[in-house]
Amino acid sequence: MAGSRSSSRKFIVIAGIAALMAVSYPIWLGWIGGFLVKTDAPFHADMIVVLAGDGMGHRILKGGELVEQGYAPRVLVSGPRGIYGRTEDTLAIPFAVDHGYPQDYFIGFPNSSRSTVEEAQAILPELQKRGVKKFILVTSDFHTARAGRIYHRRAHGFEMRVVAANDEYFTAKGWWRTREGCKTVFLEWSKTIANLFGI
Repeated sequence: MAGSRSSSRKFIVIAGIAALMAVSYPIWLGWIGGFLVKTDAPFHADMIVVLAGDGMGHRILKGGELVEQGYAPRVLVSGPRGIYGRTEDTLAIPFAVDHGYPQDYFIGFPNSSRSTVEEAQAILPELQKRGVKKFILVTSDFHTARAGRIYHRRAHGFEMRVVAANDEYFTAKGWWRTREGCKTVFLEWSKTIANLFGI
């Protein structure tokens, strides 16, 4: 009899927790998405840096928009090799030009990076070589917190801010509503955890 009561209590507790989670899911799922986002207001800088990894073109268009608004004179466009042997900058810059931004806003920067860490290791010496002291880092909103941590650890002697480009599949408070949003959060959390362990 005592064992039966104990089992009933456990069931009630588990059911209560499950009900609470079901009712409050927008809060804790929103926190899971929100943890990935950490953005700054743009400031006047020497250069805008657009990170690779956005096949939809939101990052490059945000870079062009910031130049147009007078925050920096040029955009350094990261270009790892990847799609049919092309570097991403050779695809991104014409895309931005097709959307009305002048070609001379953009400087292509082909590189062999395969991760955000490797990209930082390639880009920061290039900025130093160009005499840049202040830069704006542009990346997708879900990538801002991780990219910011990676660059802040390595950007000694630079002033920088991270500015988000919106992604149509991700919002911190609604990512779970689409399959692409779920994939985005799963991949970004996997990379975030890997970075914490130095992988």
